[in-house]
Amino acid sequence: MTSPENASDLPESGPEAARRRTGGRSARVRSQVVEAVGTLLVESGYDALTVDAVAERAGVHRTTVYRRWRDVGGLLADVLDAAADDGWRPADTGSLEDDLTALNQEVYEALRPGGADAADGSGSGSGSGGNLTTALIAASFRSAQAAGALTRFWEGRYARSAQVSDRAVERGELRPGVDARALLVTATAPLYQELLLLRSAPDPELPRRAARAACAAARVGVFH
Repeated sequence: MTSPENASDLPESGPEAARRRTGGRSARVRSQVVEAVGTLLVESGYDALTVDAVAERAGVHRTTVYRRWRDVGGLLADVLDAAADDGWRPADTGSLEDDLTALNQEVYEALRPGGADAADGSGSGSGSGGNLTTALIAASFRSAQAAGALTRFWEGRYARSAQVSDRAVERGELRPGVDARALLVTATAPLYQELLLLRSAPDPELPRRAARAACAAARVGVFH
């Protein structure tokens, strides 16, 4: 039986191989495993996440999990890579402030206790009301593979979100040459600060307030 000690001797293993096998039974297995990882991470936290536990929850043989993902780091990385491989785009509302508010609303719903998961498009990860987004962020401090995958996820999201500033330029709301990344970070940072770092009580007005402040700064040329 395959074990962590000899899994490295098997060909075509790890999350990269898992992503290449996309059809039929392989796709079903990946879906089951990715779902199991997320559920276990939220329910019990990183320390309780093991290959055997994932295999049991997913209803697949532990050898399959060892062969395709190798270890917990590979599993976490594939959850994030699967989340990044979607068709998400920022909403086009017709104005910069509303676009940033819509973006912030998604972040807010992902980070607030019991909220939706940003790692799906989207907590402490301790089984006490957390969610997958915050659990994955916490896990990234424990796993280099998860950290790398999380960086890829955010880079992809920021790249797609750059069209928010592009549209604002096209509408004449901003002059050309705006630093889209700086604008987006300024708009979203208060949500991470309040909900993830300070663990402040959820404030439904926060997404709009942070978006309005970033928009005001952009209009006076702060991000040029």
